[in-house]
Amino acid sequence: MTEAPAGTKVRGLALLGSTGSIGRNTLEVVAASEGRLKVVALSAHRNTALLKAQAQQFRPGYIVVTDPEAAARQDWSGLPAETQLRVGHNALIEVVQLPEVDIVLVAIVGRAGLEGTWAALDASKTVALANKESLVIAGPLVTRLAAQRGARILPVDSEHSAVFQALQAGRRQEVRRVLLTASGGPFRSYPLERLHQVTVQEALAHPTWNMGPKITIDSATLMNKALEIIEARWLFELAPHQIGVLIHPQSIIHSMVEYIDGSVIAQMSPPDMRLPIQYALFWPDRQPAVARQFDWSEAYCLEFYPPDPERHVALQLGIEVAQQGGTAGAVLNGANEAAVAAFLEGKIPFTYIVPACRAVVEHHPYDPNPSLETLLRLDRWARQEVQRWVCSKTL
Repeated sequence: MTEAPAGTKVRGLALLGSTGSIGRNTLEVVAASEGRLKVVALSAHRNTALLKAQAQQFRPGYIVVTDPEAAARQDWSGLPAETQLRVGHNALIEVVQLPEVDIVLVAIVGRAGLEGTWAALDASKTVALANKESLVIAGPLVTRLAAQRGARILPVDSEHSAVFQALQAGRRQEVRRVLLTASGGPFRSYPLERLHQVTVQEALAHPTWNMGPKITIDSATLMNKALEIIEARWLFELAPHQIGVLIHPQSIIHSMVEYIDGSVIAQMSPPDMRLPIQYALFWPDRQPAVARQFDWSEAYCLEFYPPDPERHVALQLGIEVAQQGGTAGAVLNGANEAAVAAFLEGKIPFTYIVPACRAVVEHHPYDPNPSLETLLRLDRWARQEVQRWVCSKTL
C-alpha cells in the first residue's frame, strides 16, 4: 500500500461488510487515498473467498467472519502474517473498539448492522453509516448514545450525504424541508395491473444503481425511500412533515434542502457511491475525485415528478411510521426484510411486499419509549408475523 505523505494524519478504518457493494466501493476509495486511510479491520458474513483476497491486498490487522460455518470452510493459508482471523459477532464488536480505529464504516445490510453501529458509537468512534436500518430501528437510542459518548454519525447513503452537504448552506432553524430524490425504480412507468406479474429478475434490474438484491428490491417498491424518511427524521432532527420525496429518474440530484426564504440547495453528481463514501471518510475535508465526474460537453436533462400515491404506497407507510416513532420503525424494517426475502424466494408476488409490512405494523404491540431489548424482540416478532401472513395468503 502507498505510504501517506510525511505529516499527514492517517485514519484507521474498520470496514464492516467489506464484500458487499458499499464495501467494495469503499476499498476503491482506500486504494486511491495515497495512504491517508489505513484498513485496520475488515468483516464479512459468508463471502470468505473475497474477504481473503481483500486481506491479501490491504493487509489489515484483523479480519472477522461472522458466520462460523463459512469461516471453517475457507482455506486461510496465504493470509498475511500481520492479519489475525477472528470469528463470530462478538469479534465484530471487539475490532470496532480497537484504539487504532478512528472511523467505522458500517456497510452491513439490514438489521444485522445495528450491533456494529452501536458498539462503535459506544466506543466514541466516528461512524460512517451506510446501514440505514440502525436509525430506522433505533433512531432515538442510537442518536442519544452518540451524543452521550461524543461520537459522530456521518451519512453514507447518497441521499443523506446530499442533505448533510446542503445543510451547510444555512442554519438549522432556517430549513423549511428536505427533499429526498428517488429514481422510481424499474417499474416507474409500468401499468399498475402489470405489477402483480413482476418477476424477481425484472425487479433486480435497477435502471441507474448497482446494488445488492435486498436494496434493489427496496428501490423497486420505494420502501428504501420510506426507510430513508425515517432515517432522515432521526439523523437530522427533523419533523416528519419536513421530509418530502420526489421522483427523479436520472439520479443526478441526490437530495435537496429548501430554506424558509425559498432557496433550494441541491447536491448533484453522477450516480457513483464512491463520492459519498469518500466525503464521509475524509470529512470535513474534500479530496480529489475518485468517483465519476460530469462531462459538461454533454447535454443533461433533469426531470422531477411527485410520487404517485397508488403506485408508491410504501411512502405513505414510511411517513406514518416516522410520525409514530417508538417501536414502529423496528417492526417495519423487520417485516420488510422478511417480505423481500419471501419475494426473492418466489413465495409471494411483488405487490404483496408492502401490504405484508402494513399488516404487521398496524397490529404490533406498540411501545412509544422502547428499550433496545424491546426493539430487537419486536424485530424478531415482525419477521415471524410476515411468515404467518405469507402462509395465510398461499394456503
